[in-house]
Amino acid sequence: MYKYVFFDLDGTLIDPKEGITKSVAYALEKFGIYESNLDNLTPFIGPPLKDSFMEFYHLNSDDAEKAVIYYRERFKGIGLTECHLYDNVEKMLSSLKKMGLRLVIATSKPEEFTIKILKNLDIFKYFDFVSGATFDGKRGEKAGVINYAIKMLNIIELKSVLMVGDRKFDILGAHSNNIDSCGVTFGYATCGELEEAKPNYLISDMLELIEIVNKEI
Repeated sequence: MYKYVFFDLDGTLIDPKEGITKSVAYALEKFGIYESNLDNLTPFIGPPLKDSFMEFYHLNSDDAEKAVIYYRERFKGIGLTECHLYDNVEKMLSSLKKMGLRLVIATSKPEEFTIKILKNLDIFKYFDFVSGATFDGKRGEKAGVINYAIKMLNIIELKSVLMVGDRKFDILGAHSNNIDSCGVTFGYATCGELEEAKPNYLISDMLELIEIVNKEI
């Protein structure tokens, strides 16, 4: 019986492509790397930024940390406004709240940015708790973000928690915390990525989540 639904943010509740990719491009330019095709930067949506700068553009650890700082220079101003809700997200959130569930954000995006985005989109009111990354990097991996929320909410019965996300990081993070997971197919996962991670459920529309939760109550 689910009592808590944890949500990833980017690629799950919101489409953040414009803000993230333009901010990544801004950061890369500081290192003389010019990426004109923003579609090439969509792999940055989901995982921690430092890891992505190192993996996709082979920056060393120190330069990757600098790149994150440059990224945030742009993102904290205009970047966090360059996003929109996916279809049926607000209807789904409203329905789950009316059903008595507690809704939680579990994201690798810094908490400060996350809260601003939720407020800008007028959906902050639906959430009981926001668990995000810290600017110092001590909390950022999805497994750690999920675990932090579980501890802060004093959740003992792990079977009462469902994690919803669009990338393998969300599903694997749920597995490592022994909670159920639901993958959304409209986000930024690569072909076969979610299936390989083996979520408990896969949905293509947020309204399907209401049906899943209804079955488990």
